Amino acid sequence: MKKLFFRKSDRYLPVKQKPLPPLALCLLLDMLGCASYLLPFFGEFFDLVWAPISAILYWKLFGGIKGFFGGAFSFFEELMPGLDIIPTFTITWFLQYHKRHKEAIPAGSLKKDFLQF
Repeated sequence: MKKLFFRKSDRYLPVKQKPLPPLALCLLLDMLGCASYLLPFFGEFFDLVWAPISAILYWKLFGGIKGFFGGAFSFFEELMPGLDIIPTFTITWFLQYHKRHKEAIPAGSLKKDFLQF
């Protein structure tokens, strides 16, 4: 009878995921990207050097196809003047963190717990 009312997708099945990078590291990398504003003339040269490093670090930290496209966005963001203030690493960390915690709670578990008091 349970099979008629509860689907398998309602149960929690753990999935092995790549661990998130530390939030402090993401904040530090975003601050390094904004450091170009501290040096008026040399800041743009620093952006030319930092853009490929930032893209590679992004790809290595977050991995996969999303890491590749995010690294490309990070490269573009660091090269374009005025876009350095976007905290790309930190935003991605929070999105990944939220996604993992959303997946950790099964969709039907709250309803089942509420009905079984």
